[in-house]
Amino acid sequence: MITTQVSYLGDLRTKCTHLKSNTSFITDAPTDNKGKGEAFSPTDLIAASYASCMLTIIGIYCNTNALTFESGEVAVIKEMQNNPRKIKQLTIELDLSGNDWDDKQQKKIEQAANTCPVALTLDGNIKTELKYIF
Repeated sequence: MITTQVSYLGDLRTKCTHLKSNTSFITDAPTDNKGKGEAFSPTDLIAASYASCMLTIIGIYCNTNALTFESGEVAVIKEMQNNPRKIKQLTIELDLSGNDWDDKQQKKIEQAANTCPVALTLDGNIKTELKYIF
């Protein structure tokens, strides 16, 4: 089953449509790779997907274990390399300080977040540095 339709719009830009919800967004090549940098680049989406996936898995863990999850913000730094051009490293800082979790719960939440599907998919392919703030 097709989940996403992607169309080339010209000028190094694409439109990505999620077929089930019919929502869409634009991607643009970054300025350091001949683009305008006016929207997420495809590699930005990888970085954002990683962070979003971690927060989602934390939410699932909290719902399953009757924990309140009120606050979660993630900052992501993406570093690119050349020859071949690819993501060199992601530095992901999760600020979960607005939640009232004890040390044991924090460890379990960290373990759950580290098993998000995006993290497991990219494991070994992109150097990743994770920082948790509780």
